[in-house]
Amino acid sequence: MRYEKGRKDASRGRIMEVAADRFRSDGIAASGLAAIMGDAGLTNGAFYPHFHSKAELVRESVVATMELQSQQLAEALASGGVEMAIEAYLSAEHRDNPGKGCASAALLPEIARQPPETREVYTDRLLALAHQLAEALPQARNRESVALGVFATLIGALQLARAVEGTELSDRMLAAGKAAARALIQPRQDEVAS
Repeated sequence: MRYEKGRKDASRGRIMEVAADRFRSDGIAASGLAAIMGDAGLTNGAFYPHFHSKAELVRESVVATMELQSQQLAEALASGGVEMAIEAYLSAEHRDNPGKGCASAALLPEIARQPPETREVYTDRLLALAHQLAEALPQARNRESVALGVFATLIGALQLARAVEGTELSDRMLAAGKAAARALIQPRQDEVAS
């Protein structure tokens, strides 16, 4: 039986959505195709008309989640600048919902083990996010380096807060990460004077 194109696109979108959530919640290695397809309401055989392999699904899921992160960053920057972006990223809500959050914080060790194509698209998307943040920074010089430092700080703080979630230390990690990220975005005295 043939299905119209809209149904195939909807099925592909559902697979992508479920996979992205599962990968970020449970990890790539722990997320089997059978579970992903079951959660998507589809049979295992329905996977291959959409993707050639799990590696392709991982790569496309990473791209989709990082595009969503770019949209969320744009919204935060538009509503409250870099401060709002830092607050939103290191929020208790983001910490407590990895399946809906940042792919970097959830998947970095596993992304490092993915095929070169996946690491390349991840790198491209990360640099695009860094450029997006850099444009909103007050510094006139080294904005991309500062943006990369901010992302490293935010991601690391979120990973640590998740590792000790449910403790007072987790909340302190979020607060410390916010303070460190804010310190990075402050113009240095030599830049203010020039």
